[in-house]
Amino acid sequence: MDNYIKFLGTGGARFVVARQLRHSGGVYLHFKGKKIIMDPGPGTLVRCAASRPPIDVAGLDALILTHAHIDHSNDVNILIDGMTEGGIKKRGALFAPGECLEGENAVVLKYLRPFLERIEILSAGRNYELDGVRFSTSVRHKHPAETYGIIFDLDGVRLSFLVDTLFFKELIESYRGTDVLVINIVRYETLKPGIMHLDIGDVTGILQEIRPKKAVLTHFGMTMLRAKPRDVAAALARETGIEVIAASDGMTVPV
Repeated sequence: MDNYIKFLGTGGARFVVARQLRHSGGVYLHFKGKKIIMDPGPGTLVRCAASRPPIDVAGLDALILTHAHIDHSNDVNILIDGMTEGGIKKRGALFAPGECLEGENAVVLKYLRPFLERIEILSAGRNYELDGVRFSTSVRHKHPAETYGIIFDLDGVRLSFLVDTLFFKELIESYRGTDVLVINIVRYETLKPGIMHLDIGDVTGILQEIRPKKAVLTHFGMTMLRAKPRDVAAALARETGIEVIAASDGMTVPV
């Protein structure tokens, strides 16, 4: 496969990550020969080594952080070190919101930054490129950290990662036209107001409005695991008429 994504982990939220009920290694992207890891949460380095075939972090071309929360950024520093062979080779790119690099919640160690060939700051609605791999950012999400979704254009196939956020109507226009939508759904139901994550009702509405050709659910919290992600995906497919699958740890999805 020329273009594919591999889920190094499908766990989200504190209890699932802390107990490793699902792994939390983020997503490996192989696009046009470029090797990228997005949102390297706790255990990404271990999941790369355990992958079949193994993913050699020294061969990575870039890292993308959608936001600074620990379940999305914990392994970014060890991957920078591995990607650059401890700084021996100045190479690779990091794409991340400014909050990941500046301020009290910065997650990228300063001594590692010169090891990288380039660092690009993500902001809302901008275009980026990595040696022919083009992507853009969504509208800024409503989440406690500065957060952006990532939208790839792969030779006319629009692949979007709709990451952690409270639902708000501007999301629909930001992701409209998506062919393959990977969507984080931490909670099955939101029982308390103010929780800045999507639940099943939000995801149903998003799919009905955007109408992607395929949707992939991931980043599951405890209530989603109890509801059984495969059953949730099957019910969504029946209700919306869209192909919906639930990601599992290690799953590879061609694009």
